[in-house]
Amino acid sequence: MDETKYAKAFEMIMNAGNAKSLALMAVESAREFDFEEAQKQLKESQQEFHLAHQAQSDMIQGEANGNPVELNIVLVHAQDHLTMATMAQDNAQEFINLYRLVKELQDTVNELKGGNEQ
Repeated sequence: MDETKYAKAFEMIMNAGNAKSLALMAVESAREFDFEEAQKQLKESQQEFHLAHQAQSDMIQGEANGNPVELNIVLVHAQDHLTMATMAQDNAQEFINLYRLVKELQDTVNELKGGNEQ
Protein backbone atom coordinates (compact mmCIF):
# COMPACT_ATOMS: atom_id res chain seq x y z
CA MET A 1 0.00 0.00 0.00
CA ASP A 2 1.24 3.48 -0.86
CA GLU A 3 1.17 5.19 2.57
CA THR A 4 1.55 8.70 1.14
CA LYS A 5 -1.56 8.12 -0.96
CA TYR A 6 -3.59 7.46 2.19
CA ALA A 7 -1.75 9.68 4.70
CA LYS A 8 -4.31 12.51 4.81
CA ALA A 9 -7.20 10.05 5.02
CA PHE A 10 -5.57 8.24 7.94
CA GLU A 11 -4.87 11.61 9.58
CA MET A 12 -8.57 12.43 9.27
CA ILE A 13 -9.57 9.06 10.72
CA MET A 14 -7.26 9.44 13.71
CA ASN A 15 -8.13 13.05 14.55
CA ALA A 16 -11.86 12.72 13.88
CA GLY A 17 -11.95 9.53 15.97
CA ASN A 18 -10.21 11.36 18.81
CA ALA A 19 -12.67 14.25 18.46
CA LYS A 20 -15.63 11.90 18.69
CA SER A 21 -14.20 10.05 21.71
CA LEU A 22 -13.48 13.29 23.55
CA ALA A 23 -17.00 14.56 22.84
CA LEU A 24 -18.45 11.37 24.32
CA MET A 25 -16.15 11.70 27.34
CA ALA A 26 -17.47 15.24 27.80
CA VAL A 27 -21.00 13.87 28.02
CA GLU A 28 -19.86 11.34 30.64
CA SER A 29 -18.28 14.13 32.69
CA ALA A 30 -21.44 16.23 32.42
CA ARG A 31 -23.50 13.23 33.55
CA GLU A 32 -21.43 13.33 36.75
CA PHE A 33 -22.05 17.11 36.94
CA ASP A 34 -18.35 17.81 36.35
CA PHE A 35 -18.98 20.65 33.92
CA GLU A 36 -15.45 22.05 34.09
CA GLU A 37 -14.04 18.72 32.89
CA ALA A 38 -16.79 18.41 30.29
CA GLN A 39 -15.91 21.80 28.81
CA LYS A 40 -12.21 20.91 28.84
CA GLN A 41 -12.90 17.68 26.96
CA LEU A 42 -15.19 19.42 24.50
CA LYS A 43 -12.47 22.00 23.80
CA GLU A 44 -9.93 19.20 23.22
CA SER A 45 -12.47 17.55 20.93
CA GLN A 46 -12.75 20.75 18.93
CA GLN A 47 -8.95 20.94 18.60
CA GLU A 48 -8.80 17.37 17.28
CA PHE A 49 -11.67 18.10 14.92
CA HIS A 50 -9.81 21.14 13.61
CA LEU A 51 -6.84 18.91 12.74
CA ALA A 52 -9.11 16.45 10.92
CA HIS A 53 -10.83 19.26 9.06
CA GLN A 54 -7.45 20.72 8.09
CA ALA A 55 -6.47 17.38 6.53
CA GLN A 56 -9.72 17.42 4.56
CA SER A 57 -9.11 21.02 3.48
CA ASP A 58 -5.59 20.11 2.34
CA MET A 59 -7.05 17.43 0.07
CA ILE A 60 -9.67 19.81 -1.29
CA GLN A 61 -7.04 22.47 -1.99
CA GLY A 62 -4.86 19.88 -3.70
CA GLU A 63 -7.77 18.87 -5.89
CA ALA A 64 -8.44 22.52 -6.74
CA ASN A 65 -4.78 22.93 -7.69
CA GLY A 66 -4.92 20.10 -10.18
CA ASN A 67 -3.82 17.22 -7.94
CA PRO A 68 -6.84 14.91 -8.00
CA VAL A 69 -7.63 12.79 -4.96
CA GLU A 70 -8.45 9.19 -5.78
CA LEU A 71 -11.75 8.09 -4.29
CA ASN A 72 -11.23 4.92 -2.27
CA ILE A 73 -12.76 3.14 0.71
CA VAL A 74 -10.20 4.64 3.12
CA LEU A 75 -11.19 8.16 2.10
CA VAL A 76 -14.89 7.32 2.37
CA HIS A 77 -14.22 5.91 5.85
CA ALA A 78 -12.34 9.10 6.78
CA GLN A 79 -15.22 11.28 5.64
CA ASP A 80 -17.60 9.16 7.70
CA HIS A 81 -15.44 9.68 10.79
CA LEU A 82 -15.43 13.42 10.20
CA THR A 83 -19.22 13.49 9.90
CA MET A 84 -19.69 11.40 13.03
CA ALA A 85 -17.30 13.64 14.98
CA THR A 86 -19.34 16.67 13.97
CA MET A 87 -22.54 15.02 15.14
CA ALA A 88 -20.93 13.84 18.38
CA GLN A 89 -19.77 17.36 19.19
CA ASP A 90 -23.15 18.89 18.44
CA ASN A 91 -24.92 16.29 20.55
CA ALA A 92 -22.37 16.58 23.35
CA GLN A 93 -23.00 20.30 23.68
CA GLU A 94 -26.73 19.68 23.88
CA PHE A 95 -26.28 16.94 26.51
CA ILE A 96 -24.01 19.18 28.57
CA ASN A 97 -26.68 21.88 28.48
CA LEU A 98 -29.33 19.36 29.55
CA TYR A 99 -27.19 18.03 32.43
CA ARG A 100 -26.62 21.62 33.61
CA LEU A 101 -30.39 22.08 33.65
CA VAL A 102 -30.87 18.81 35.54
CA LYS A 103 -28.30 19.92 38.12
CA GLU A 104 -29.98 23.33 38.52
CA LEU A 105 -33.37 21.70 38.96
CA GLN A 106 -31.96 19.18 41.40
CA ASP A 107 -30.36 21.98 43.43
CA THR A 108 -33.62 23.96 43.42
CA VAL A 109 -35.61 20.96 44.63
CA ASN A 110 -33.07 20.35 47.40
CA GLU A 111 -33.26 23.99 48.47
CA LEU A 112 -37.04 23.82 48.59
CA LYS A 113 -36.83 20.68 50.72
CA GLY A 114 -34.43 22.51 53.03
CA GLY A 115 -31.58 20.06 52.53
CA ASN A 116 -28.38 19.71 50.60
CA GLU A 117 -29.01 16.25 49.20
CA GLN A 118 -27.14 15.39 46.02
